[in-house]
Amino acid sequence: MDKYPAFRAGIRVGMESVPDMDLTGEAPTGEQALRALEDDPRLRPDVVLADLQSSGMTESAFLRATGELSVSSPMRLLVLSGEGTDDSVITAMSAGAHGVIGKTAPWDELMRAIRLVAAGGAVFGPVVAARMPVYFSAVREVCGQSAFPELTAREREVLDLLARGHGNREIARRLVLSEKTVRNHVTHIFAKLQVHDRAMAVARARSAGMGQ
Repeated sequence: MDKYPAFRAGIRVGMESVPDMDLTGEAPTGEQALRALEDDPRLRPDVVLADLQSSGMTESAFLRATGELSVSSPMRLLVLSGEGTDDSVITAMSAGAHGVIGKTAPWDELMRAIRLVAAGGAVFGPVVAARMPVYFSAVREVCGQSAFPELTAREREVLDLLARGHGNREIARRLVLSEKTVRNHVTHIFAKLQVHDRAMAVARARSAGMGQ
């Protein structure tokens, strides 16, 4: 998916010479790509190659919609990134993209990336990999700020400490609260997340990037 016909044509022509890959479709915008995938499940590929900056919709919206379609027909997303697009890389990573590679990457590198993602792996181009510590730090911050909006700021603090393995007494000490207050927060967290015990709450929190 890319809004530039010449770029898509280059991918199309290149794919014709790769014996173990098939191009199931292409689209200039995210909306058109999603419409085609929704209309005909047979078009759903193992890997969606997408330039999110030219998708015509927000990165998070496209990633979320692709993820919903993947429930019935598993698809993995490899994001094409231009130079100096930290925000797009962070958005893609926090939303669950399986790889990020530069648009100017050599053809062989792109093919290796597609094969690796299709096989269940994750891949990041050299420029992205060099900045990985920055990206992971930003992703954790994004997840911590956006996860579980139904919780209050204090409840998110308690949940984060739960996910780090701390008990009620330690949480109370760290947040300068009484243990009774912490127990009340934990009870409210369980109710809002619709979980029955601490283990389930911790699992939900860690899957959202908390407790790192």
